[in-house]
Amino acid sequence: MQLNNKRVIVTGGARGIGAAVVAAFVNEGAHVASLDLSESAPQEAIEGNGWARSHICDVSDTESVKRAFAWAAAQLGGLDVLVNAAGIAPNATADEITLDEWEKVFAVNARGTFLTNRAAYEHMHQGGGRIINFASAAGVGGQPGKAHYAASKGAVLAWTRTVAREWGPYGITVNAIAPAIWTPMYDATRSSMSDTQLEQHDAFMASLIPLGGRLGDAAQDLAPVLVFLAGEGSRFVTGQTLMIDGGMLMLS
Repeated sequence: MQLNNKRVIVTGGARGIGAAVVAAFVNEGAHVASLDLSESAPQEAIEGNGWARSHICDVSDTESVKRAFAWAAAQLGGLDVLVNAAGIAPNATADEITLDEWEKVFAVNARGTFLTNRAAYEHMHQGGGRIINFASAAGVGGQPGKAHYAASKGAVLAWTRTVAREWGPYGITVNAIAPAIWTPMYDATRSSMSDTQLEQHDAFMASLIPLGGRLGDAAQDLAPVLVFLAGEGSRFVTGQTLMIDGGMLMLS
């Protein structure tokens, strides 16, 4: 068990990628506080080699983050790892994005990163720890139809590199991942396509992703990388953006 007794917070842990991370960490022996919005947060505890308990948290709200992290630290007896997976990715072309839409995306993705990372720092700065932020290839190369999302993830990347430098002397590593993973949201997108659109889309993905020609699996392809980043093997890795995307975007 690579994360035996590690004390972990996972934001956005109720479903999709976040839920896969919670399950993988519990399996590796971690004690996990899963934070999510009220309408999707599970109430039951997850038991395994470790355990997970859930709590309501709006990562864009200062007081909600403070309350949730205080609860989590009390449940866990401290904090070793933060996985900040909470985020939103609405669709709109750049000329159609309203100011309210822009600010909502930045509130969750950028402000949420700021608030959760700062809250984690308060618990880690005397003993070290791991912070793992969710970025996106969109924040590196842009993404048509998601300009506000891409901009917010660009902010996450810049923040991650900066605090990795500032907090490194305290033994805190801060890294970002950019995943290309199959999610329930992606299933919904696929179901909205016609047969012709789906065929064209799959052909495009096959040409874009060298490994397998499709988005990866959260449990098999993403979770093991996060287990590594959360564990002792990553103690000398910080300020990095790891592309977990089957080779879709290759950076030197």
